[in-house]
Amino acid sequence: MEYTQLGRTGLKVGRLVLGTMNFGPQTDEATSHAIMDAALDAGLNLFDTANTYGQTAGKGRTEEIIGSWFARDPSHRDKVVLATKMYGNMAEGAPAWPNHDKLSAVSIRRAVEGSLRRLGTDRIDVYQFHHVDRLTPFEEIWQAVDVLIRQGKILYAGSSNFPGYKIAQANEAAARRGMVGLVSEQCHYNLHERRAEMEVIPAAQEYGLGVVPWSPLAGGLLGGVLRKEVRGGRRATGRTAARLADPAVRARVQAYEDLLDKHGLDPGETALAWLLTRPGVTGPIIGPRTPEQLRSALRALELRLGGEVLTALDEIFPGPGPAPEAFAW
Repeated sequence: MEYTQLGRTGLKVGRLVLGTMNFGPQTDEATSHAIMDAALDAGLNLFDTANTYGQTAGKGRTEEIIGSWFARDPSHRDKVVLATKMYGNMAEGAPAWPNHDKLSAVSIRRAVEGSLRRLGTDRIDVYQFHHVDRLTPFEEIWQAVDVLIRQGKILYAGSSNFPGYKIAQANEAAARRGMVGLVSEQCHYNLHERRAEMEVIPAAQEYGLGVVPWSPLAGGLLGGVLRKEVRGGRRATGRTAARLADPAVRARVQAYEDLLDKHGLDPGETALAWLLTRPGVTGPIIGPRTPEQLRSALRALELRLGGEVLTALDEIFPGPGPAPEAFAW
């Protein structure tokens, strides 16, 4: 396993991040434990979750599964860099009671205590804001974070789904308090979705945030979906099927798969390996439902994409281009 620093921190994390969103709704507890065992054995040490994960199994269920894994072998806790997120309403099928969601100091405090209880731990290593709260000033957010850091309940703060200007605002507000500020940003970034290159990734690099892309396979679009259709395997459904209904998208995905067939490359592994070549990327989040999916993702670490393949990928999925010259931080 290759390790790198998480942004400008001294924290060392693996080049792949174990995402746990499927634990509970898609993957039962025993299989989830087996995946975490295998991930740790392979050297993955950054495990990512969120307080609302669990969906059909119940919000918070994913954190509970991770907590039961720690309880089974407490030595795991000091080997894992544990990251969770907060923002959403934890009530099942009901609107949020006032101050039970978003990023007020009250909500942050409540969410931390709930996550610590479900995870069965005394600290969260990277505590992340799942979305921007446009009504709560960063001065209030950092005041709450400062208290939690002093109490030892969280060590670092990160963001998810923040635009570039909010990363800047957040870290400028933290600097005024003499605080470290955000150390990581989870953004939607993959071969098919490259808008993060316009402002989010430049902002993250300027302020020293590690970039942790989510949905590296574009919801299955980059995982060999057309190849599976031809071979009689699992057909695309939901959002992926809707995207493929667009002839332009389908043509790009077909060209992608044809290119990889020519070079004998696996689509999912290639999509992950491409992200590992991108400037500023700490490591993409993988969300295996099965041990085999984890093994496939790990193979991406050994894949070295040649210049011909990288050039062709840029032609099939062109990026948005550099930020305007007048754009400066």
